[in-house]
Amino acid sequence: MSSVVETVTELVTPILEKQNFELVEVEFVKEGRDWFLRVFIDKEGGIDILDCALVSEQLDEKLDAMDPDPIPQAYFLEVSSPGAERPLKKESDYEKAVGEFIHVSLYQTIDGEKQFEGILKTVDKDQLTLTVKIKTRVKDYTFERKNIAKARLAIQF
Repeated sequence: MSSVVETVTELVTPILEKQNFELVEVEFVKEGRDWFLRVFIDKEGGIDILDCALVSEQLDEKLDAMDPDPIPQAYFLEVSSPGAERPLKKESDYEKAVGEFIHVSLYQTIDGEKQFEGILKTVDKDQLTLTVKIKTRVKDYTFERKNIAKARLAIQF
């Protein structure tokens, strides 16, 4: 599966660069009996349906032209925006998210919790600091990056 992700990443990158789009993530997953190749893209101001269709058509052409076929099984190709709660994967994702409301899931508990939501205050290669509101008080938590299972933008209610 990782070779499919690597191949698709190599194929889609020039398409995205030509359009000034950003590759957020490529995943190839089996759900039930079906396989899905998902390509998440973004750009300044957000991605729309026409952008997704353009990338989908061009990527589909490149995949169909490959011999041997890098994905021998049947699959569904989905090209979409990562959404309002986009994952934070790359260093640049974290840097852009400073000052934003995010959700962090940890591998190990801190103060009995594995999930935190708050404003990303600071970030560096080893850790990040999140300002979390707990009822009526505010507390800063610093997390080691190696303890973060997942992080994503979050919608604050």
